[in-house]
Amino acid sequence: MKSFNPFSRRNFVLTGAVTGVSSALTLSAILPSHAENSDLAILNAAIDLENQGIWAYGVAGEKLSQTDVGKTVLTLGLRNRADHIKHRDALVGIVKQLGGTPAPEQKNYDLSSYIQAGEGNLDSDVNIAKLALALEVDAALAYIAAFSQLKSPSLIAAAGTIAPVESSHATAIRAAFISLGTKIEYTPAAFVSPQTRDAWILKV
Repeated sequence: MKSFNPFSRRNFVLTGAVTGVSSALTLSAILPSHAENSDLAILNAAIDLENQGIWAYGVAGEKLSQTDVGKTVLTLGLRNRADHIKHRDALVGIVKQLGGTPAPEQKNYDLSSYIQAGEGNLDSDVNIAKLALALEVDAALAYIAAFSQLKSPSLIAAAGTIAPVESSHATAIRAAFISLGTKIEYTPAAFVSPQTRDAWILKV
């Protein structure tokens, strides 16, 4: 099994990325008055992660067909993308509240490592869904990996609200494959971890 590094796969230069909250207002009462630079770096890596997801779903959506499969993938993609937008906006609000500068949105993100690994593509409805699945699994892993790296107790207490959503996105994509006749399990492993990553991914 190949080693897993979600940050290099997503072009991160940090060693970890992300805490999450359902909304910036939810944390207004428990946020620290300041944040350590390492926490702000993790939060900004999280913003970059969410921006990549938003961008990827936008690009993929334009390439989907008008078939039943394409429409199924589009409906699911729009729902997942809406979650990513909410996550991003909440994280941006937190970084600003802590006195930091949110990471900017990039015009393009590199998905070549996924395509080269056969973990999806943009050339068909089915492969687009497989690409989305790989991105969501890696997003969940990236969030989980960062929790122990946060320094602020209040941020640690608030962490863990996005990773389960990313995992649910992966499960929902697998459920879409099942609804279209693919014989796979909804949840192929009892854990979402680097060791079980290959079980979650659907190869091209």
